[in-house]
Amino acid sequence: MPQEFDYLLIDISNSFTKIVPSNAESLGDKIISIPTNEINERCLKDLSWNSDYSDFGVILSSVVPKLNDEVESVFGKERILEVSNSVHIGCEIDYPDPRSIGADRLANVAAAVSLYGEPAVIVDFGTAVTFDVISSEKSYIGGVIAPGLTSMTDYMFDHTALLPRIDLDEPSSIIGKSTEDAMLSGAVIGYRGLVKEIISSIFKELEESSVQVIATGGYAQLISSGLKEINIVNDSLTLEGLRIIAGLNPSHES
Repeated sequence: MPQEFDYLLIDISNSFTKIVPSNAESLGDKIISIPTNEINERCLKDLSWNSDYSDFGVILSSVVPKLNDEVESVFGKERILEVSNSVHIGCEIDYPDPRSIGADRLANVAAAVSLYGEPAVIVDFGTAVTFDVISSEKSYIGGVIAPGLTSMTDYMFDHTALLPRIDLDEPSSIIGKSTEDAMLSGAVIGYRGLVKEIISSIFKELEESSVQVIATGGYAQLISSGLKEINIVNDSLTLEGLRIIAGLNPSHES
């Protein structure tokens, strides 16, 4: 592997784990994505690039704490910078219990501040959809958590006798001509309504005339395509945040 990379970035979310090499300026070209339920010590050791990064620092964001030990076993605890409220993220944190903020949300905040400025709202479409708010004073002030899109559709499949599991895509019409089409309209159009109302309420509370709204996560493209409130989509926002955090915490560089 080319030696211009300085870090290995690992983002462990509930559904997928993303891994990519990085330097201070940019991410590597190839992002490896693995279902999180398949991550274990053997899996990490078997990745083809592992031996080529033996001297590099590892920047870790994890919302699945039980997997952190697996990462430490492979790379060594001394090489890992685990994202938490104790690392520099490029802005202040105005929150009663900073330790309760998820590492992925902190990484997103670091990326948003560095790449897009403030005030800003970050919408992360993951297993849950999270809304994180950065004030005009460059301070993280809290957010909103709602059920994820697939959580809602899977619930209907799991708890009804006749409703099927559906593949999420843009509905061809709001009025469905089949059970699947009706569910698709309800899911996608309805979910846009949920997101739009939460963003609108955040705007009112912030009392700001201009706020950047950045979307990321699995269904960011799908949901954002029908919402004028979201003006930026960055599928790699969390990984970009890990890259930025690496630069803000130089004592952890290898």
